[in-house]
Amino acid sequence: MDYLTIKALHIIFIVTWFSGLFYMVRLLVYHTEAYEKAEAERAVLIHQYKLMEKRLWYGITWPSAILTLFVASALLWINPVLLTQGWMHIKLTFVIALYAYHFYTHRLFAGLQKDRPGLTAMQLRIYNEVATIILVAVVFLVVLKDSIHWVWGVAGIIVFALLLMLAIRLYKKSRER
Repeated sequence: MDYLTIKALHIIFIVTWFSGLFYMVRLLVYHTEAYEKAEAERAVLIHQYKLMEKRLWYGITWPSAILTLFVASALLWINPVLLTQGWMHIKLTFVIALYAYHFYTHRLFAGLQKDRPGLTAMQLRIYNEVATIILVAVVFLVVLKDSIHWVWGVAGIIVFALLLMLAIRLYKKSRER
């Protein structure tokens, strides 16, 4: 396989991994909210969410995370000069944060599979935005790759995170009405 083919696979696995993470945390939100429903509805919903979460987590999200790591390692093996570039060090720091996010999401998933919610629905909504912030940071890093843009990128990520938090608060207030 040539470098560009491997790079295309890397992008595909990243997309499926993020899709799995975004959808998983959304399912965890709904699963957590199901505990507040009447008994008959709760039993049906929780059973269905557990099944959906298990299929998503083990059928898409975990395989995508593993394949992303494998293909990324191949890219770095083929082109080790990338490891000498500052933007790549910052990107890899975000990638480590994303794997930490993945492992913590697994912990939340495992808890709900055993009927032990770890976070409230609102906390999960906020938690879901962490992956969004990492995604935005990594995309800008990969596309821009230079330090001046990175300074603006950090400022942009902070503003983006603040806007996300504001949107979550507004959403919460609208739900409470």
